Amino acid sequence: MAAGANPGQGAGHARYTYRLRVSSAAHAALLGEWDRCRWVWNQCVATSKAAYLHNKTHPEDQQTCGAAQLDKMLTGWRGEHAWLAAGASVPQQQIIRDFAKSRAKALKDITERLPVRQRAGMPRFKKRHLAAPSLNYTRRGFRLKDRRLHLAGNIIVTLVWSRDLPADPSSVRVYRDGLGHWYCSFVVPAQAEPLPATGQAIGIDWGVKEVATTTSDDHDLPHAEYGKKAQAKLGRYDRMMARRRRPARGQPGSKGYHTAKKLRAKQHKKIARQRQDTGRKWAKKIVRDHDVIAVEDFRPKFLAKSNLARKAADAAIGATKRALVEMARKHGRDLRLVNPAHTTLDCAQCGARTKHALPLSERTYTCAACGAV
Repeated sequence: MAAGANPGQGAGHARYTYRLRVSSAAHAALLGEWDRCRWVWNQCVATSKAAYLHNKTHPEDQQTCGAAQLDKMLTGWRGEHAWLAAGASVPQQQIIRDFAKSRAKALKDITERLPVRQRAGMPRFKKRHLAAPSLNYTRRGFRLKDRRLHLAGNIIVTLVWSRDLPADPSSVRVYRDGLGHWYCSFVVPAQAEPLPATGQAIGIDWGVKEVATTTSDDHDLPHAEYGKKAQAKLGRYDRMMARRRRPARGQPGSKGYHTAKKLRAKQHKKIARQRQDTGRKWAKKIVRDHDVIAVEDFRPKFLAKSNLARKAADAAIGATKRALVEMARKHGRDLRLVNPAHTTLDCAQCGARTKHALPLSERTYTCAACGAV
C-alpha cells in the first residue's frame, strides 16, 4: 500500500505461500508448461519490437501491441503449433497479461520523461537457463482437492500445509527459486484482525547504524548483521567456486562448480529469511503497542552507490518497512508515511527551517523560532 494503512481502507488481499513436493512426472510437466509460456513471452517481445520498427518507419500507419491483440495472436499460435496447443491456455494468457502490464509501465515512464535510471525497461527475451520458471493460474485453471493442488493440464502436486487458507483463493502462482525448490503462492482476501486500542503513538526513522530509531527506546531495532556473521561461510563458498573451472558462456559448467554455487545460494537464502523474520517480529511489536505510527518514507536504493552499500543491504530496510506497512494494514492501525525531505531541519510545531547545525549526537534540540523542544 503506497499511502499508508488506515483503519477504514480494508485489509485488501494477502499471499499465502507453501512449499511443494513435486514428483518427477509433475516436474517435467511444469517445466514443459514453462517452456511454452516462455516461448509466448518471447513472441510478444518480438511482436512489440516489430510494431516499434513499423511505427518508426511508417508514422502514418501506427500499429498497437495490446493484451487483447496478443490474445488473438495466441489463438493463432496455438492453431499453428500442436506442441503449444498441448499446454494449458490459462498460464499462457496470464503471461500475456504480465507482458502487457510490463510494457505499459515502460511506455508510461517514457511518456512522463523520467530519467533513464528510474525507468522500467521494456520487456526483454527470457533465456532458458536464466529465467526462473513462474506460472500463474486463475480460478478456472486450478483447484484444491484432497489437500492437493490440481493444475490445468492434469498436473498434480502435493502441498506442505503449514497453515490452512482463511478463504478460497482467487489465483495461484507456481514458481521455482534459485535452489530448485518449488513453491505455490495463493491470493486470498486478507482477514482483518483488529487489535485493542492502546492510545500510544510512535515515530520511526530509518538508518544504517540502527535499522530503526524510534521515539521509544524500547522499540528501536538494532542492526543484526546477519550477512556479516555469515561472511566466513560465504567466503569459503566463493573460494570453492574459484578453485573449480568457471563455465564458458553458454556452457553448463562442472558439477563441482554448481555444487559450490548452490551452497552459496543456500546461505544467502538463510540470511534473507533471518532478516525477514526479524523484521516481521519487530513490526508485530510496533503494531501491538501503538495505535498511530509515523514512518519515514525512506527509499534506500541510493545507498547502493555509497560506501555503506554492504551494510545497508545487510540492514534490509526496504523489507522491514514493507513488513511494517503490511502488519499495520492487517491489524487496522493508522500508519502514515512521512516525506523524509527536510524532516531533520523543519520544526514540527511551527515549520521553521533551522539555521544552525543540529546536535545530532543528542536526542532533542530546541527550535530557534518558537522554542519548542
